Amino acid sequence: MDFSGKDKAAYVRETFNSIAGHYDLMNSLMSLGMDKRWRRIAVQQVGAKPGMSILDVCCGTGQFSLELGKAVGREGRVIGLDFSQKMLDVAQQTLAQSKEKGQIQFIQGDAMELPFPESTFDGVTVGWGLRNLPNLRKGIQEMIRVVKPGGKVVSLDMAKPTFPGFKQVYWLYFDKLVPLMGQIWAKKASAYQYLHDSAVEFPAQQELAGIFSECGLRDTKYINLVGGVVAIIAGTKPRL
Repeated sequence: MDFSGKDKAAYVRETFNSIAGHYDLMNSLMSLGMDKRWRRIAVQQVGAKPGMSILDVCCGTGQFSLELGKAVGREGRVIGLDFSQKMLDVAQQTLAQSKEKGQIQFIQGDAMELPFPESTFDGVTVGWGLRNLPNLRKGIQEMIRVVKPGGKVVSLDMAKPTFPGFKQVYWLYFDKLVPLMGQIWAKKASAYQYLHDSAVEFPAQQELAGIFSECGLRDTKYINLVGGVVAIIAGTKPRL
């Protein structure tokens, strides 16, 4: 898909508004229930500990934010930011039933212009969100701006498997079955076709780690999960 920045932002907002009510179910189905474990590993990578303040960009329905809330405890703080109000509505409903509701706040906002001062957070996460940004590097730079020196920026997202045979089966599954599942359970095959297309166009994990470094992060790395179907990318903001 070839978008200008504003066109992509509008399309992404409309797409995620349309599937918000089914998003968590579809995530579990597409990942065979492994998405929870992936988020827990990403929480470990950002170094979330009791008392910390963490920003979760492109938080969607808030599942990543809830995992972060468990890690930072009642004395910590998690802010989940997303520009899809319907996704945030689902997040608020889930939060109302959670033990972590006291330390988690959801706000509507633009990942390209984060509404926070420089060096505000101990860590910043983004789950399945970077590929939806109209300007990848600008989005990463914004996350770097708001994290404290020594803090980490961590992305959890689809990646590109490299094992011969496995990668062909994976892309066939993603290309044919995922949109079909979207049509059956979410009545929105086009939205899940977008998820496939955006994953195809998204930089491979090695390249994305390099972009993290180019944007100013140090000690960048990637961690492959499930043979590279999903990857965690992490980097540290240099200390002054």
